[in-house]
Amino acid sequence: MIRKLLFILALSFLALPASAQNANRAGGEKRSVERASPAPARVSRAARPVQPRSAEAEVRDRINAGSVGLAAGLLEGAPLRFATEISRVVNEGGKVKVLPIVTRGPTENVNDLLYLKGIDVAIINSDSLDEYRAQVPEIGTRIVHVMNLFPSELHVFARPEIKSLADLAGKKVNFNTQGTAAAYSGPLIFSRLGIAVEKTFVPHPVALEQMRKGEMAAVVFVTSKPVDAFVKRKWDEGFKFLPVPFGPGLIDYYVPAALTSADYPALVPAGETIETIAVPTVLVAYNWTPGSPRHDRVTAFVNELFGKLDELRVSGFDPKWKDADPQASVPGLQRLKAAESWRDPQMANRTARP
Repeated sequence: MIRKLLFILALSFLALPASAQNANRAGGEKRSVERASPAPARVSRAARPVQPRSAEAEVRDRINAGSVGLAAGLLEGAPLRFATEISRVVNEGGKVKVLPIVTRGPTENVNDLLYLKGIDVAIINSDSLDEYRAQVPEIGTRIVHVMNLFPSELHVFARPEIKSLADLAGKKVNFNTQGTAAAYSGPLIFSRLGIAVEKTFVPHPVALEQMRKGEMAAVVFVTSKPVDAFVKRKWDEGFKFLPVPFGPGLIDYYVPAALTSADYPALVPAGETIETIAVPTVLVAYNWTPGSPRHDRVTAFVNELFGKLDELRVSGFDPKWKDADPQASVPGLQRLKAAESWRDPQMANRTARP
């Protein structure tokens, strides 16, 4: 009799709705279990009450509709300075809100542009695409070129006993920390020049002190000149920049450049120049599907930026804006359509202002 009674009670419990069963569970899962319960019957759109949008919701949507994430670089680097100045002039129009983002540098920015959420545009060094083409064969269709910003000059700074690049063979040379432009471009350039060195990747301030003590033969910077470490610090006689000749092995990604006495008056004799090369630092965008919201944001960003280039080339902004070249191209990358239209001289005279 008792067994029969228990059996009837069990059947009664199973017949209860899922929500009632959950209420009887000690420490029930609440929201997660409620979502698993049977969905209520659908209500037609006509029968649903229309909820008025709050003013705060409208502000949130408007701000997000124009936001563009820009992967820049390290705090002390030129890319972040350029990204900040871009945001200053582009954001004035109110159509676009550029968000400069501190990253590990122009080489890592390729990875961020491909895979990191919220990144629409990035500042990269053109030669960083060389490695990614092997890993991501379709990279030429996933990233598009906007414009060349400035050249990042190669600085090979060596101790007094080092007279040429060839003297560095087998010696300790620092290329800054992993992820920086020097850590990627430096070894690649030395490899193309056929000079095998003992590579180290420690912060440059540490390496410069080691070089003073004779523990490091040279340091390699790849950045926009002038570099504070060579302008503001006093160096003993004999410390020098080594010439780097431009040749056929460098013609694909690099351009000729020079370090002058105007750049480094304490290290380069008046009137002289040190031959070197530069890596073009460029602005690129993710190739969003045309007509998508993020594609439209990038298009609006490009129109605002190109329309205000003259503002960036005046006093108060980085002098390197005078080197920015909207007409240049990058090997292996297509041009963003919005940027391509500005290559037409007649289109280039238009303004992004209403």
